Amino acid sequence: MPTPEEASAALAILIDADNANPAIVKGLIDEVAKFGRATVRRIYGDWTTPNLGKWKESLLEHSIQPMQQFAYTKGKNATDSTMIIDAMDLLYAGNLDGFCIVSSDSDFTRLASRLKESGKRVYGFGEKKTPRPFVAACDRFIYTEVFTRVEGQAPQRKASSELDRDRAFLELVGGAVEDASDETGWANLGAVGSILTKKEPDFDSRNYGYGKLSDLLDASKHFEVKRQDKAIAVRRAK
Repeated sequence: MPTPEEASAALAILIDADNANPAIVKGLIDEVAKFGRATVRRIYGDWTTPNLGKWKESLLEHSIQPMQQFAYTKGKNATDSTMIIDAMDLLYAGNLDGFCIVSSDSDFTRLASRLKESGKRVYGFGEKKTPRPFVAACDRFIYTEVFTRVEGQAPQRKASSELDRDRAFLELVGGAVEDASDETGWANLGAVGSILTKKEPDFDSRNYGYGKLSDLLDASKHFEVKRQDKAIAVRRAK
């Protein structure tokens, strides 16, 4: 969960139209709202080409401003450069707390790193095919398959037996629980979630088919979840 400071942050949404699906827009806008206010909403592409026509309805509905960039040379994508220049202009204007970069293109890896160097939060959104360097350069990275069930893209729920055989999952979550735990072995679930995303920016319970982290950990016999009033705690199962 975002902190109160993050929830009130001013954010820019910058979408690479050539590397994003219009079907994700509603889910994207809802997700960004968890992290702050989208004060800038822009999408970049060559709008003279017919292949971007499917974006029109989504842009009008969600007040996203299309930014025109002609393809000066056939086979070359000038959109990335324009989006990067705009991001830097917005950075130097000093009115934003963070950036949401929507693309599955690794060309934005250095941009994400540069924005973080300037103290800005960077949220990445892209498909599962997104190269790892771009994912790792973001503070958080959300796979857009969780926003849509188009063509069966939404992640299927992993069974408990699958989770308990996933050594990478068990080591990552187990380590986060230990890092956040007190002398009794119990850890606040929110603290565990924060550590998980710091270690792995793309960690998301929805990637495993679970809407909440508590439900995901409940599904594994290796963790014990305790609910008391509004607080949720977790520890390694004994």
